[in-house]
Amino acid sequence: MDSSPPLTGEALLAAVTDAMVTMHEHYHGRAPGSAKTRLMGDDMLACVLGDMYTHVEKTLIELDQTPLVHESRSAFQEAMGDRFVTEVQRLSGRPVERFLSTHSVGPDLEVEIFLLGPPEQC
Repeated sequence: MDSSPPLTGEALLAAVTDAMVTMHEHYHGRAPGSAKTRLMGDDMLACVLGDMYTHVEKTLIELDQTPLVHESRSAFQEAMGDRFVTEVQRLSGRPVERFLSTHSVGPDLEVEIFLLGPPEQC
């Protein structure tokens, strides 16, 4: 964790959304069409990205190659998990106890869920 004070409330939600959009744009070559992060209760942070498939992935889906898109997207999300978790921990000042990631073709959505532990004791 860095020395910046942890974010809370709307500032945390906006920062997580911005971070996820920035990473998506960097690694996929385009920003998602929509993105929103919500805190459910006090320990579950969820970021939903819409219209997130690339043009190549959309073409593969149109050509009935959805399983190939699912396989490659799932492998990428799993590989990126540590980067997503590190960013949420840095922004929130809280450990991520569990990270879950999934995506859907219809509708075109990706969901990143972070189950947060209690704030770190300083």
